[in-house]
Amino acid sequence: MTIRVPVRQLPHGEGLPLPAYQSAGAAGLDLQAAIPAHAAVLLAPGGRALIPTGLSLELPQGYEAQVRPRSGLALKNGLTVLNAPGTIDADYRGEIGVILINHGQEPFEVTRGARIAQLVVAQVERATFVAVGAIAETARGAGGFGSTGMAGEPRK
Repeated sequence: MTIRVPVRQLPHGEGLPLPAYQSAGAAGLDLQAAIPAHAAVLLAPGGRALIPTGLSLELPQGYEAQVRPRSGLALKNGLTVLNAPGTIDADYRGEIGVILINHGQEPFEVTRGARIAQLVVAQVERATFVAVGAIAETARGAGGFGSTGMAGEPRK
């Protein structure tokens, strides 16, 4: 299914292409850094920065957009989206920003037009919470983190 999403390209994003899918089966559209060509952002190891994209969206009601890391940047450089996935609500009209963090061992330079994250548009189900005295029991019960076994361990 394809939905129409109006996009406003802000002045500092002019000249950059609009987000686009890079393959027929891709779920995410690439977001690019809309920073001045002469002002790259240097992320030291452990450093983080809010990188502008020069875009604002008009998502339809009932949809959200998620800002997610790019796997190649994560693997090769240790660069990821700090609050992954970042959520863009349907009623937000400000600029999309990407909070990048460098978990790598080397500084990373973000330049204008660099593909820094991906955007996934998804339908949202809204929930109504109803106070009750008890909830249904399950085999897992209240078991939390690690309660179903650690990776590589046989299940009990």
